[in-house]
Amino acid sequence: MTRTRSLAPALALAGLLATSTAASAQEKFKFALNWFAVGDHAAYWVALDKGYYKAKGLDVTLENSKGSGDSIAKVDTGRADAGLADAAVVIASAARGTTVKVVGMVFDKTPLNIFSLKSKPLTKPKDLEGVTLGAPPGDSQRQIFPAFAKLNGIDASKVTWVNIEPAAKIAAVAEKRMDGVGDYSTGLPLYEKAAGKGNVVMMQWADFGFDMYSMSIIASAKTMKERPQVLKAFLEASYMGWRDVMADPKAAMEIFKKRVPEVDVELMTPNMLLGLGLMKTDRYAKNGIGSIDDKKMCDSVELVNTYMGLPKKVECKDVYSKDFYTLVQMPKN
Repeated sequence: MTRTRSLAPALALAGLLATSTAASAQEKFKFALNWFAVGDHAAYWVALDKGYYKAKGLDVTLENSKGSGDSIAKVDTGRADAGLADAAVVIASAARGTTVKVVGMVFDKTPLNIFSLKSKPLTKPKDLEGVTLGAPPGDSQRQIFPAFAKLNGIDASKVTWVNIEPAAKIAAVAEKRMDGVGDYSTGLPLYEKAAGKGNVVMMQWADFGFDMYSMSIIASAKTMKERPQVLKAFLEASYMGWRDVMADPKAAMEIFKKRVPEVDVELMTPNMLLGLGLMKTDRYAKNGIGSIDDKKMCDSVELVNTYMGLPKKVECKDVYSKDFYTLVQMPKN
């Protein structure tokens, strides 16, 4: 009996140590979004809520940013382990010496776009000359605009860009503070809520020869080198979240609302569905959600090299890696 009693404290200590070890096994991982929480981001909260990250030993934190330039800076300086950013901005940043690479895609089709009002519509590239456009300095549309301008014969010196916060874009258009703003086409429901349905005009860049890779998941050289398995686990869990969003958008939005209470479900549901429309492609159906197509990536790099006036040419192989990708199939529905 004495011997049994003497083992009890030791067993209790062993249990405590095991619990402590399990807790410490959760790797902290900060993910920088490209903007404030919108429908495009629902998948990451779904992955959190369903325990996909936790099951892979990850303690994931999601953080807002002010455009692709901001999220790239966070990842490149180690303030975030990975992030969301427009591929063209990532490519351009490589010419300036950043260490970030695309490690997975989100949208397979580009959502790059200019919003304006029906009362003063911007419907074709030449319409942008002599107008005022708004966007944060790090915004993807603003950073990529030199390439779009050269490709379409726009005199960029005749276009005035004004610095505004991401959240101010919608009011800037609706209240006619400026002629238009650069923003993803998935934001249409937000603009129509402010300006009225049918009163918002889109100039989608893909309609004018600029269908290149856009929203992507990025990581720094440090993350890729020092935490490859953690990054791989994060990507797989994230794409599992996207799979579930595709399978049941309504349930995904319920989770999103639970996790981010300020989300306007009526507004963000169509926003999320527009994003899904950019992902439900034959390429993803064949190769998996978020898979990178080598030719499309290198064509995107060539567009940036040709039109964005980089300080030096960027090699395609230096801007992306498929080493961390794990195939997650699209749902059958």
